Amino acid sequence: MELTLQQLKQFDGSDASKPIYVALKGKIYDVTTGKSFYGPGGSYCMFAGKDASRALAKMSKNDEDICASLDGLSEKEMGVLNDWEKKFEAKYTVIGSVV
Repeated sequence: MELTLQQLKQFDGSDASKPIYVALKGKIYDVTTGKSFYGPGGSYCMFAGKDASRALAKMSKNDEDICASLDGLSEKEMGVLNDWEKKFEAKYTVIGSVV
């Protein structure tokens, strides 16, 4: 499955009949099983329906960091992002990619 960032927004947990997706480094993960974290009111709900790569690398929940851009990230931040990617791959299913 391929989704644009605009299409990905539909899967933000606001519609209980749809799964919840979070993208990381261009891969889209189905995080519905973690809806207590990514669903409405969850501690990571701001990432639902978006590419959270930069925010996770920077350990940030700021709106301006919730994007796919990896520009200017430090080596340490890229390491943090790679750790997040391993966690996502172990816990959630990759269902597609962002185009």
